[in-house]
Amino acid sequence: MAPGRSAAAAEFVVDFPTLWIVPDWIEAHCPVPDGFRRGENLELYPWQLWCTVNHYRIKPTARMGQLAPAFFYRRSQIVAPQKTGKGPWSATITCAEAGGPVVFAGWASGGERYRCADHGCRCGWWYRYEAGEPMGRPWTTPLIQLVATSEDQVTNVYSPFQSMVKQGWLSDFMRVGEEFTRVRDEGKVETVTSSALSRLGNPITAALQDETGLYTDANKLRKVAETQRRGAAGMGGRVMETTNAWDPSEDSVAQRTSETKRKDIFRYHPEAPRSLSYGDKRQRRKIHTIVYAGSTHVDLDAIEAETAEIMEKDPAQAERFFGNRCVAGTASWLDLAKWAAKATPRRIRPHTRIVLGFDGSDSDDWTAIRAETMDGYQFTPLYGENDEPTIWNPADYGGQVPRAEVRAAMDQLMRRYDVVRLYADPPYWDTEVDEWVDLYGEERVIRWHTRRIIQMYSAAERLRTDVLKRNSDGAAFTHDGCPITYTHIGNTRMAARPSDKYVLRKASPSQKIDATIPSILAHEALGDVIAAGLAVKEQSYFYSA
Repeated sequence: MAPGRSAAAAEFVVDFPTLWIVPDWIEAHCPVPDGFRRGENLELYPWQLWCTVNHYRIKPTARMGQLAPAFFYRRSQIVAPQKTGKGPWSATITCAEAGGPVVFAGWASGGERYRCADHGCRCGWWYRYEAGEPMGRPWTTPLIQLVATSEDQVTNVYSPFQSMVKQGWLSDFMRVGEEFTRVRDEGKVETVTSSALSRLGNPITAALQDETGLYTDANKLRKVAETQRRGAAGMGGRVMETTNAWDPSEDSVAQRTSETKRKDIFRYHPEAPRSLSYGDKRQRRKIHTIVYAGSTHVDLDAIEAETAEIMEKDPAQAERFFGNRCVAGTASWLDLAKWAAKATPRRIRPHTRIVLGFDGSDSDDWTAIRAETMDGYQFTPLYGENDEPTIWNPADYGGQVPRAEVRAAMDQLMRRYDVVRLYADPPYWDTEVDEWVDLYGEERVIRWHTRRIIQMYSAAERLRTDVLKRNSDGAAFTHDGCPITYTHIGNTRMAARPSDKYVLRKASPSQKIDATIPSILAHEALGDVIAAGLAVKEQSYFYSA
């Protein structure tokens, strides 16, 4: 291989074809941009190397002449806490996109060489390909945009990029300016913020979007991100997002990227187990150890000091910035870590005595059924031949909840389990609820209106209280760890009402809480069943003479 390849790269093994030349080129051309090691050779951290080789992963079917379609991933998203080195690493990717061998150039027979001297760089570096390895070449005219919410934010990438160019061999063919850098005669690396939208719309070969967790409709950066992706697609280019964890109540670009079902997006988001509480100092240290793994320059004591100060006024912000968790701001209904700590999945056998909670919608919100056993284990039942969860997103069914499917699922649950009670919120589903009353009995199926503020507040508080209790002191509530329910509970907010009551609302119009409601209804049904003495099935005995 090429001279100077780092030990970390040499020992790093992947089982897919990738442009290995890119990280090697980066380490040969991008010096450390600042600090006490300024100007020294840069060596990628393991997490940076992993993200690099994945971003430049090549499809086994790639053909010579293909641009973006040659790559396994159309774009990438990297979510990491503050101070891990996202900015300097993004600067190395920018350097590579501007002057490095990032364009697929066919498959090597073995022995071919890439020489920097052939591309206007006097460093003398070269790389020898192995047989079957994908080869790379630079863009003829690189057109790159660095994006952020403000001038100060965009410097997190552009400033280390400028330093790397000025200190190294890249200055042979790049001329650095305050707002843009000229690459050879016609190439360009430029900065874009919400105050410079006039620069959008041009074809680009790459875009580095920094802190996409802050890109929303309000600051017009969602439009920026979407416009850039279209511009890159037209040129065969690709886009990379970097960000801290986002507030799920803001419906940001980062959140939409994370939640899309597209499989052609590379995602890197290290997270600690949700059972670790960020509010506990010892557990917070474990979280930091996990999410900062590999970033050897980070002093965890300094991170803890900064975290502790921020937590005094805004715990959620501290957990997002340093814990790398997507948690909402204040007024959350339930601590997600406490909810996650109650997850103990287990199998529920047929004919088990249970209660059900149902909340339905028509075409916008979701429809969901949650169940709870007599010993306080809550779960999302499965239905159908393929064991589908009883949660329906209308977007998956052409924009309309499949009512016939929901009715069939309810019938299956009633037959599979010994359902003592069903609490169903009737709006939009009055006909179906009336049908269930007729089929299963008015003592089993109860119309339970969530619009009744005091009734709903009391039910929500009972579930919330039981979740927050320790199991050892008598509260036996556990659940199945359903990921959709977890997300919906995280989206649930408290809106204050008179007399110290509250109602539940969404974190934002696009955030769903529809699995939260049947969870509350099922738990309320269980409490009422126990209070009525119906938790244990009565035994009948018949004696004959």
